[in-house]
Amino acid sequence: MTIESITLGGGCFWCLEATMSKLEGVKTVISGYADGEIANPTYEQICTGTTGHAEVVQITFDSDIISFHTLLDVFFELHDPTTLNRQGADSGSQYRSTILYQNDHQYAEARQYISELNNSGKWPSPVVTDLKPLDIFYQAEKYHQNYFQLNPANRYCQVVISPKLEKLQHKYQSLLKR
Repeated sequence: MTIESITLGGGCFWCLEATMSKLEGVKTVISGYADGEIANPTYEQICTGTTGHAEVVQITFDSDIISFHTLLDVFFELHDPTTLNRQGADSGSQYRSTILYQNDHQYAEARQYISELNNSGKWPSPVVTDLKPLDIFYQAEKYHQNYFQLNPANRYCQVVISPKLEKLQHKYQSLLKR
């Protein structure tokens, strides 16, 4: 067993948490904040867009079961990495696309992946995903953890997260936990 962690941001952290936690080999997915300018930010502070933080998830995974490359496949499939500081109706720097790597291998692989994605023509615009080393990760408030699982009837969950889960189910069936 080879346990690794990666921190990803691709819009609202509820979306990434709900989808990534379904993947075989993913041990934990924690919603939080990173890449900002103040210590111990709150959700209310993040929402102002003035702290510099992004809403992110910290994913702990067994790379013997699911590779970092596969996590990147899913990550880039489930959000639009070409929109700066926006995902759907969520707008602001806190919703930016970002990969906060934890080692040189993750950096090199993510950099190569983004380059290949840009050269593939999959997106009409270039990928604007930040690629930076993780400095500090702050866990979000308790009510943000497992949000979709605890609030499936919430309108945001139904309109935004459920379609992402359906896409995950359709496109990555073989990667899902049994």
